[in-house]
Amino acid sequence: MGVSDDVRVQLAVKFGVLFPHLDERQRRLMMGAEARILGHGGIRAVAWAAQVSETTVRKGVDALEAGEEPSGRVRRPDGGRKKAVDLDPGLRPALLALVEPDERGDPMSPLRWTVKSTRNLAADLTRQGHRVSADTVRDLLREEGFSLQAGAKTLEGKQHPDRNAQFRYINERAREHMGAGQPVISVDAKKKELVGDYKNAGRQLRPAGEPILVKTHDFLDRQGPGKAIPYGIYDIAANTGWVSVGTDHDTAAFAVAAIRRWWQARGRHAYPAATRLLITADAGGSNGYRTRAWKTELAALAAETDLDITVCHMPPGTSKWNKIEHRLFSHISMNWRGRRLTSHDVIVNSIAATTTRTGLKVRAELDPGTYDTGIEVADSDIDALPMHCHRFHCDWNYTLHPQPGDTSSAAPNPRSASRPSTQPCTGCPRNPELTGMTEPALNELVGQLARKLNELREQGRLQQRGGERIRARGAGAKDKLTTNDRVLATVLYLRKLGTRDLLAQLFGVNGSTLTRAVHQIQPLLAEYGYTVPPSTARFRTPADVAAFLKNSIPAEIKSAC
Repeated sequence: MGVSDDVRVQLAVKFGVLFPHLDERQRRLMMGAEARILGHGGIRAVAWAAQVSETTVRKGVDALEAGEEPSGRVRRPDGGRKKAVDLDPGLRPALLALVEPDERGDPMSPLRWTVKSTRNLAADLTRQGHRVSADTVRDLLREEGFSLQAGAKTLEGKQHPDRNAQFRYINERAREHMGAGQPVISVDAKKKELVGDYKNAGRQLRPAGEPILVKTHDFLDRQGPGKAIPYGIYDIAANTGWVSVGTDHDTAAFAVAAIRRWWQARGRHAYPAATRLLITADAGGSNGYRTRAWKTELAALAAETDLDITVCHMPPGTSKWNKIEHRLFSHISMNWRGRRLTSHDVIVNSIAATTTRTGLKVRAELDPGTYDTGIEVADSDIDALPMHCHRFHCDWNYTLHPQPGDTSSAAPNPRSASRPSTQPCTGCPRNPELTGMTEPALNELVGQLARKLNELREQGRLQQRGGERIRARGAGAKDKLTTNDRVLATVLYLRKLGTRDLLAQLFGVNGSTLTRAVHQIQPLLAEYGYTVPPSTARFRTPADVAAFLKNSIPAEIKSAC
């Protein structure tokens, strides 16, 4: 006799009330107990009332009859749906092959040139016969240690050979200035910002569903407020910042005007006894070492403040190492992230509100002045500057004095000397400050190369004549460069002191003659194992060389060989 419909309905009601409070194992045992009580036909009746398969009810009956002890598990071992990676052993290798880096992956894969999202990966795996969802792909990638990563800016371009030496030089100058109670500032221009209802990078807390509405494009509205140009000054010792927000152009005049504002508002009060100011700046831009207007404006500032202003530039390609970048600008960017910079006042107030746990304080002011571009500075104006170069990399390190006659604290500016029409000095090229080796070492080098050079020259002339010489040795036109001069010119060329034309002027020959000499001597230096390290000094004219040697301090010179 089967189970009646009334019993089935009663079971269905009971299961509907109790099942939400039971876990999977408890429901299975309860169904097994009810089936055993009903006897014949009980499994089918319970399966109908519980809306499960008869196999599930039968498992509950078997568990009761076997007398299994409670194990703390809800499901039996190996119960539940199997993972896709277990059912498809080839799934994981196929996925790893797809996410190989581009340089190691399959060049024929369509994913090589697309974004490798979990959806795209799942679709490509499905086309290969591995049916898988995007969520499963995500879980597998996490198990394999993959995560979304952006490119890290760590690969640098060609490094200047004196990069590390310049960093050490800057640190020494900064340490010396701060030890003497003199101000040291780091300066730079921050990224120009669009003023108006434009999107700003980053996010900020807002009520859900109420994002800030911004323009769909970043094209500058000519009728709007324009751009903002923040130029910052960071006082390294005091951990304070100053930012002038310009509205016109990022020029050298604007940069020096910002430094002038800082000095008048803060610097002179924080350092009342200051006689010197050290500025660390980038190698390019409005405060670059090649910018002539930067130096002329600083000279005017030095005269106004009666300060010796020393500038040490960061080596090329290292602007992100400047202190102001990670001690001031980065905090400003975080402070206004996700905010519309709708006006210059909003920008100024946002910058001024920037603080850090280490005590950073920032003051900002709007600079509404106009700064013209394209202003040229003549050579005569640069020559007249009271500027003196340091012996180490005079192009990167120099001091501007308040008075033209002040020559303290640095070697003189090579360009401040007048430009003579004739060779400025006799014997300048042999100076150890230029050659990087002592006189005996230079003579020894010339002696070793002279014999080999004479042999090669005789062989070359023999080939040109097509036979033995007819005239006596020494007859005919004299060489424009002696053997000694050829070796010396090559050494100076490899020292990278200046252009080929500069060296030609020092030796009184044309550029072609000097080039032929270098082509003759340079292979011999390599053959004999001589290496000539480059110098840190750079010159443009013979007058620069003469002025440098006139004021250089004798030092022990090690041989360059």
